[in-house]
Amino acid sequence: MQDEKVFIARLKDPKTRDLSYRELVSEHKERLYWHIRKIVLNHDDTDDILQNTFIKVFKNLNGFKGDSQLYSWMYRIATNESITFLNKKARTLNISSEGLQQKMAEKLEDDVYFNGDEIQLKLQKAISSLPQKQRLIFNMRYFDDLKYEEISEILETSVGGLKASYHHAKKKIENYLLNSFD
Repeated sequence: MQDEKVFIARLKDPKTRDLSYRELVSEHKERLYWHIRKIVLNHDDTDDILQNTFIKVFKNLNGFKGDSQLYSWMYRIATNESITFLNKKARTLNISSEGLQQKMAEKLEDDVYFNGDEIQLKLQKAISSLPQKQRLIFNMRYFDDLKYEEISEILETSVGGLKASYHHAKKKIENYLLNSFD
């Protein structure tokens, strides 16, 4: 944790900010890319949101108080940027966010950047059928292998609530997959 405090100080220092920021981007861009990609499902949209995330991180670094870990703070920004993007897109298309998620999952087969097999496609469709909060929690826990405490910090919600949401999400995905192979 001491190393992170030193790094944050370098990020806030005008003399070392640019180099430190490049290190930050290099260190976290792939992890954040995949976090965003699991939310919005589309490569081009993910790239745009990732860029917006890093712009927000840069602009708000001086406001970062260090109450949470730096990557948790960046995950929260990436998550909020992704949700804002999806809500705006749903409003533009005049459909619900759930309807948008289903529509995006159906387009995965045609996505040149999606290289999964039939089972992975069914899993993504099952995940897309979840309510937004359950989808976020499932992705962070299952794919990103984050601890409940870390997810709690990112989503600013209780660990107990997260565990319940994750359990419900797993059950719904299991039922979806069992029914899709009948």
